[in-house]
Amino acid sequence: MTRIKLCGIATLADLDAAIDAGADALGFIRATSPRQVDRATFASLAAALPPFVDGVAVFADSEPADVAHARALGLTLQFSGHETAATCEAASDGRAYVKAFHVAVDASGDTATDSHAAELDRDAYARALWMFDSTVRGKLGGTGVAFDWDRVVTIARERRVIVSGGLTPENVAACVRTVRPYAVDVRSGVETNGRKDISKMRAFVRAVREADEQA
Repeated sequence: MTRIKLCGIATLADLDAAIDAGADALGFIRATSPRQVDRATFASLAAALPPFVDGVAVFADSEPADVAHARALGLTLQFSGHETAATCEAASDGRAYVKAFHVAVDASGDTATDSHAAELDRDAYARALWMFDSTVRGKLGGTGVAFDWDRVVTIARERRVIVSGGLTPENVAACVRTVRPYAVDVRSGVETNGRKDISKMRAFVRAVREADEQA
């Protein structure tokens, strides 16, 4: 089955609702973001994770001390900035991690060019699970705009990938059927007025599971 990460979890209420909705993984953002959590909240959320639900610490060109703190808590590291392969491999300390690559799109959703194209070296980021996300006018993640999923279909046949960027309960099934990704990731697509919406989270999970059944 396609794994589901609900990102931007900022409160214990968010965490409980996401788990109740059926998430496989929860993302806690330590990078600069409207959903960024401070170190104390971050630690309390990590401690509240139940067995069999993964916690992912999201960074973007962050301080090494913050990354080390997340690693010490046993969370999966996600690098969503301009981190080099050497930086990610060293920071992960031999563990698997997530590296986000960004597909540039305009505000209408038309795909332009790939950022970080030079970094898509099959031998680089050796321990990484690759994530593909949208970037609009330089904004890394949280854009609410989907990229052209056909751009990553070939890569998804070669290795496990995560698709992010502009996913919603209404379009995620099409993404799953098109790409057959290892996982999908959503933040703003399951929110209402900037807050996590339990109904949308449940609808998102349900749409992914229905698409899996149709595969």
